[in-house]
Amino acid sequence: MPNERRLGRIAAMQFFYQWEAQPDSPFESQLQRFWELHEQAEKARGYGEELIRGMKDRIAELDAIIAQYVDNWELPRIAQVDRNILRVAVYEMKYRMDVPPVVSIDEAIEIAKRFSSEQSSRFINGVLDRYRKELPRPARQPTS
Repeated sequence: MPNERRLGRIAAMQFFYQWEAQPDSPFESQLQRFWELHEQAEKARGYGEELIRGMKDRIAELDAIIAQYVDNWELPRIAQVDRNILRVAVYEMKYRMDVPPVVSIDEAIEIAKRFSSEQSSRFINGVLDRYRKELPRPARQPTS
């Protein structure tokens, strides 16, 4: 059974997958509808909502970071599931100081194995590892 944070990460990935399909729909109503369709334990929903709300106004920034670390790929060519897994992980690595970057990478790989493909998990690992090397914080411990 996945832990609450993994379930929250999965929810964030799924929400932004849905959001990309209906970009003109109001955010709050989409989020409310999403939670109606995706019941979660309180902690998983709480973490997922923190990620979703934190990522909402930073999608362009997250996409720009991802674009820097993909070789010979344009962002729209990356599979939608993979793109949203990358967004969640990059957001955590940049903004969630309570999550060590290697945890974000490991979680992204595991989510990709479940929702995408083995090739995708290797691709995601490569992109995130390149980004991790540029981060100004330790890879293996949270910072306060």
